[in-house]
Amino acid sequence: MAAYVPPVDDIAFLLDRVFGFDGAMAALPAYPEVNTELAVSVLEEGGKFCAGVLEPLNRPGDETGCTLEDGRVTTPKGVAEAYRAFAEAGWCALSGDPEYGGQGLPRVLQILLDEMLSSANLSFGLFPGLTRGAVEAIGHHAGAELKATYLPKMISGEWTGAMALTEAGAGTDLGLLTTRAVPNGDGTYAISGTKIFISSGDQDFGGNVIHLVLARLPDAPKGVKGISLFLCPKVLVEADGSLGRRNAMSVGALEHKMGIHAQPTCVMNYDGATGWLVGEAGRGLNAMFTMMNAERLFVGIQGLGVAEAANQKAVAYARERLQGHGADGTPGPVAIISHPDVRKMLLKGRAFIEAARALAVWTALQMDIAAHHPDAAARHEADGMVALLTPVVKAAFTDFGFETAVASQQVLGGHGYIREWGMEQFVRDARIAQIYEGTNGVQAMDLVGRKLTLDGGALPARFFALVEADLDAALPVAGAALVKPVSDALERLRGATARLAENGGAIEAGAAATDYLRMFALVSFGWMWVRMATAAAGLGETATPTVLRKAALARFFVERMLPETLGLDAALAHGAPSLMALPADAF
Repeated sequence: MAAYVPPVDDIAFLLDRVFGFDGAMAALPAYPEVNTELAVSVLEEGGKFCAGVLEPLNRPGDETGCTLEDGRVTTPKGVAEAYRAFAEAGWCALSGDPEYGGQGLPRVLQILLDEMLSSANLSFGLFPGLTRGAVEAIGHHAGAELKATYLPKMISGEWTGAMALTEAGAGTDLGLLTTRAVPNGDGTYAISGTKIFISSGDQDFGGNVIHLVLARLPDAPKGVKGISLFLCPKVLVEADGSLGRRNAMSVGALEHKMGIHAQPTCVMNYDGATGWLVGEAGRGLNAMFTMMNAERLFVGIQGLGVAEAANQKAVAYARERLQGHGADGTPGPVAIISHPDVRKMLLKGRAFIEAARALAVWTALQMDIAAHHPDAAARHEADGMVALLTPVVKAAFTDFGFETAVASQQVLGGHGYIREWGMEQFVRDARIAQIYEGTNGVQAMDLVGRKLTLDGGALPARFFALVEADLDAALPVAGAALVKPVSDALERLRGATARLAENGGAIEAGAAATDYLRMFALVSFGWMWVRMATAAAGLGETATPTVLRKAALARFFVERMLPETLGLDAALAHGAPSLMALPADAF
């Protein structure tokens, strides 16, 4: 199969031509020396590592998987060495806080690196990604001593991180968890309980593994308000920073999974493990969601990354595979990329990927503005946009990403079903992204039940106004054939939003949630295609092949993908009755 090619040309186009990255960074005092040239050069090097080191480990790692023997986890051959090389090259520290040894580069670069990691080796990318999420939770909520002890080595990649939420009887409803934390009388706590589905729960890279564990104090009330967050290292840290004795925690088993076989997903036993409180007692969920929200965006990028890799390989196969006569009467055999149905599968994937990457860059820019803009109002508005789009990115990117992986497998026909071609691994790996870090149904409920009501409902209105202003500005260049369908879809989305506000209630919200989120995503992708097509049109004959295909893809999206909003709107208009009519015992 064709080797993965990092999409650096498309990234450069987005940063330079679509989003004015230089000007955006100039407005943020934290990044005085960051510009497009620097960003592209950094990502070029990151792409080389992903393509040259990590992709060759992807299929062998999937076939070998992780093992557990005598309580020790072993990752597939080459993974530990690759991780150490990744950390030593500074990639773990890319966006880390400079106060603790990080490079402090913008979130935009981190998200684009995460995409390439996910394309090359999704299992590997979880190690630095989960560590970074743990770092954010510790950095926002832990005390100075814990930060000083743990953050430098986690940011450098010498130590890794994991989050331990789920229990056999407490998945989405964390209020049911039973893990206990008993004060030791010296400021530490004894953590006891069992957690399941713990990604990166252990590894054989050396160093330490820092677990963030949700547990209950003895006097904690029932429900989510009784949950606290604790830092539990695999190996206890001495006063001088050196590693001491093993903590009272162990890997009970490795989960046997559909995909991401090279990622050790652990059953973790905490047998009176020493832990430290992170944040306030009883507010552990608040602290954990600092990590969870970052991880949800990261998971969305995983869906995008797998889709990119799968689509690339399907395109390469379709160009080489000869079969049948041409649809235009050309005598066969012809390359199957000339067949309309094959083209449709490839184009749907490519139209999603490039719009999703653009939306990811825009969202990451909002994250950087929310963190570093000198104006408080600008920070607040950007933070609201990130909150609104987080469930959309997580759910829509992983839904469309899985669909792209399946369609890419279909392009290969029978070969796509055979392991040696690698396409079935993309399907298996992509599937988990729709499930973990909050299922996509939960994300849709978050969008409809919480995000649409933020700021008294003003947040989605601000977003819609922003999209409308961009569409109006683009009309003279992009043309009505492209802009009007997106404007019409935006009005349908506004109407659906108004109906949800008028017909409130948990049942109606639940009935609408997933269709509404998909509709929201399609309109957002249309917005991005208008922006990209407008930027491409301004380059004229000087455009690269990457840029020249934007007009064709934009047209394909508005004519063949955006009309789905019509059906979604019709379904939403009918509300909940048909969903709830059948008694449970009649299924």
